[in-house]
Amino acid sequence: MGQTSYKIRGQDFYINGAKTYAELPESDPKMQGLLFNTRFIQGIFDDRNPENRGKYDRFGKIFSAEQNTEDLIAALPDWYQKGVRAITVGLQGGGPIYTYADWSVIDTGCFSADGKHMDAAYCDRLVRVIEACDRLGMLVIVSILYQAQAHLLRDGVAIAEAVRTACEFLRGLSYENIIIEIANEQDVGDFQQHPLISSGEGMGFLLRMAREWSGGRFAVGSSGGGGSWKPEIVENSDVILVHGNGLRRREYYDFIRTVREFAPDKPIVCNEDSQCFSQLAVCRGTHTSWGYYNNLTKQEPPADWGITAGEDAFFARRLEQLLSGAQDEPNEFYLQGFEPDAHIEGKRYVKLASLYPEKVDYVEFFEDDVLLYTAFDEPFMLYALTTWEQKPYCPREGAGEFKAVVHLHSGETVSCTAKL
Repeated sequence: MGQTSYKIRGQDFYINGAKTYAELPESDPKMQGLLFNTRFIQGIFDDRNPENRGKYDRFGKIFSAEQNTEDLIAALPDWYQKGVRAITVGLQGGGPIYTYADWSVIDTGCFSADGKHMDAAYCDRLVRVIEACDRLGMLVIVSILYQAQAHLLRDGVAIAEAVRTACEFLRGLSYENIIIEIANEQDVGDFQQHPLISSGEGMGFLLRMAREWSGGRFAVGSSGGGGSWKPEIVENSDVILVHGNGLRRREYYDFIRTVREFAPDKPIVCNEDSQCFSQLAVCRGTHTSWGYYNNLTKQEPPADWGITAGEDAFFARRLEQLLSGAQDEPNEFYLQGFEPDAHIEGKRYVKLASLYPEKVDYVEFFEDDVLLYTAFDEPFMLYALTTWEQKPYCPREGAGEFKAVVHLHSGETVSCTAKL
């Protein structure tokens, strides 16, 4: 048997019989019972499409599915120390948005076309991640289906069979630290071709069946796109999984309030948002959990699973502060995207990270004193498209310096520079 189990009582999580975070000295009672998490969806990723071979040899690494998982396992203790108590991994991976415009060219290869079989190597990597989290006292949200990989399953019947296959596999394990997510964002992309997934009624039925197929051992839920929820899904979920992508703090707060009014006695866990970790403030006022998602360092294989400088490190520190009720520290800034290997085919994705982004009014980006762009909202990205996506930056030939000028609400300005 595993070492870590959990129970859900009302809105709260209990791990090994105790409310989460109660074990931390001087932890804020308002934070106890929550489940702060990180989206590590590519933790067991592989791509079986031979045309993509070599595509992931980058960031100073040669891609190996096995090493990718081992690197994740090695990084988990650091995240646990910062307060992360759950991670999300996907059987069909996630979307590397800066690698492909069309994610359907990826063949994750986890399921057979009829959904009745799982790849042995995927199963092995998944078990190793679950086991590593079990040793630490962490939960694993196992996300079964991903919309960009739905075409790999022959039809709607095969989709249901894949859910059954995954649930029965998890049921056969000796570990108790598992939460099942039927689908990542059940109402987006290719899922819309399958009412069994995309409709509230269909997903409500699948949630009931998943609970049965997994022997009632694990909490089940399914997320929608950013700010989306369906009554039938909430009614049939043990844990309400939501995504906050694209929502600013007020919008996210109002979204959470709406779901909470409908289901006052269930835990709400956001397990994907963006790098907008000022959303953590909403958790205190709503008693809900939040999930950090860095689509560059954590969703472009091979991921860097460590707590990298900039956004990762600032999120980790803010989570520690939230859990302990500590006072603000002096603000810090980091110009992200100019690390030696942090590019994709020469394209860089530049951001200004701040420990307290809510104290920033706006950020101006310059190349040799020529203004390129002004970012007004967190995350402060050059050429922002959404809260999680941006256009690339390619320095012009002969450019010498890149500069970000941070304008704070206090009236102060701070400059961060990088040599090109």
